[in-house]
Amino acid sequence: MSMRKILDEIHVFFEEYINPPHKVISVKPNDEGWEAFVEVLEEREYMKAYAKDELIGVYHTQVNEEMEVVSFERRSLRPRSEVIVPD
Repeated sequence: MSMRKILDEIHVFFEEYINPPHKVISVKPNDEGWEAFVEVLEEREYMKAYAKDELIGVYHTQVNEEMEVVSFERRSLRPRSEVIVPD
C-alpha cells in the first residue's frame, strides 16, 4: 500500500468530519493496518472559552487494511506556542 493513499485517506476523513486545518505528523504500520498522529488547530470558539492561545490537538488515528479510518481519538491538547522537546 502506498503512503500517498494512506495520507490521502486521512486528509479526506479529517476534512470531512473534523474540518479545521490539520497536519499528519506520523504514520506507521501495525497489525490492524496503520496508525497515524494528526495535529489539528482546534476550533476558535473552543479556544476562546478555554485558553488565550491557539490550541493544537494531537489525534491518534487508526486506518485499516481496506484504507478506511476506523478510529480517532484526541490524545493531547497544547497551546500552539508551547515548545515541544523530543524524547
